[in-house]
Amino acid sequence: MEHPYSDALVRFIQDHPSVYHVIEGQRRQLQAAGYEQLLESRPWRLRPGGRYFVTRNGSALIAFRIPEGDFRGFMMMASHSDSPALKIKEQPEITVEGAYKKLNVEVYGGALLAPWFDRPLSVAGRLYLREGGAVRMQLVDFRRDLVLIPSLAIHMEPAANKGLEWKAQRDLLPLYGLADAQDLLALAAREAGAEPDAAAGHDLFVYNRQAHSVWGEGGVFLSSPRLDDLQCAFASLQGFLESGESASIPVHVVFDNEEIGSSTRQGAASPFLRDTLRRLTESLGLSESEYLAKLPQSFLLSADNVHALHPNRPDKSDPVNRPRLGGGVVVKYSGSQKYTTDAASAAIVSVLAERAGISLQTFANHSDIPGGSTLGNLSARQVAVKAADVGVAQLAMHSPYETCGSGDTEDLVALARALFSASLEETGSDCWAVR
Repeated sequence: MEHPYSDALVRFIQDHPSVYHVIEGQRRQLQAAGYEQLLESRPWRLRPGGRYFVTRNGSALIAFRIPEGDFRGFMMMASHSDSPALKIKEQPEITVEGAYKKLNVEVYGGALLAPWFDRPLSVAGRLYLREGGAVRMQLVDFRRDLVLIPSLAIHMEPAANKGLEWKAQRDLLPLYGLADAQDLLALAAREAGAEPDAAAGHDLFVYNRQAHSVWGEGGVFLSSPRLDDLQCAFASLQGFLESGESASIPVHVVFDNEEIGSSTRQGAASPFLRDTLRRLTESLGLSESEYLAKLPQSFLLSADNVHALHPNRPDKSDPVNRPRLGGGVVVKYSGSQKYTTDAASAAIVSVLAERAGISLQTFANHSDIPGGSTLGNLSARQVAVKAADVGVAQLAMHSPYETCGSGDTEDLVALARALFSASLEETGSDCWAVR
């Protein structure tokens, strides 16, 4: 069976190996579709019928379009650009006994460490290059097998198959070359077309180079790096660009730094979304009170992938809410509100799913295994709207190689398209209509 969105997703993942590449790729897609880039440092002069987007830190993005005439509220979908990774430290080269050169790294996010060993890895991210008294940002991607983290042979570690505790500073430093290898930043500057000593700053990450795979009987499974959360970021933008006009403002949001708590200025806990919506409404002549009146008729889908039922450890899943690969978009619940879904927002999602022609599944954490939080409850502290958490079921979350159903991206795009084509109307006390 053909899955054109899944095929496009894995191409996007392969071509955009860092958060900065992801946002640059989406920036170009939006510009090609006629969206105008706004700068936070400049005044905004927006007009009805206009299409716009703004970025922050080169790693987060918000896009929106304004309908002609008045609008009810905002229909939003939020995802994130980052994934667990190995971040390269300052002065990264470490020489080992005059024989090898390895790179000093730290773990970014809650990474599953064992799968990083013995697989082809490369380096990508951004450099800031000195140009006289100014600095210029340049994306860098070596696009070749550059480093590898070698396992210790079982002869030297007989307990290896009995479970080991990995020490990041000792065990996870990638082998880069022989002792006389050129320093990484000099090599990266050359890769960027600059002099070897031009780099004034860097945010570089090690990433998995392994290509995607469609496998299983009938090709029902898809494995790839960084499905969490590029699958949601990709689907959100596709649905946004394909959606029809509505009586609300559609808003595509990609935050950064979800994997480390979202507390940066480009994260979901920051005022980035609030700042953008307030500047938008101010430019259209709305007061603060009029802006706040739009929020009760607004809705947010917080889109982040979710744990599927594991074939070898079904005991780790909730007894009832056990989503499977290929079973449809998952609605996520948490009594502690780590996920924002409640009865009202779940009902709204069910209407959107019916409109999109897709199936829904449900997820709740096993009561003895606490789960993490995601974007919805953090962004709600800044923009108080009704929200639901959704995602695609996957295996091996936070591994450098994750697995989902091969057709699941299609369903998520359909849900995003339905969301962005809709508007929400308050029809009575705590009663809502999806228009």
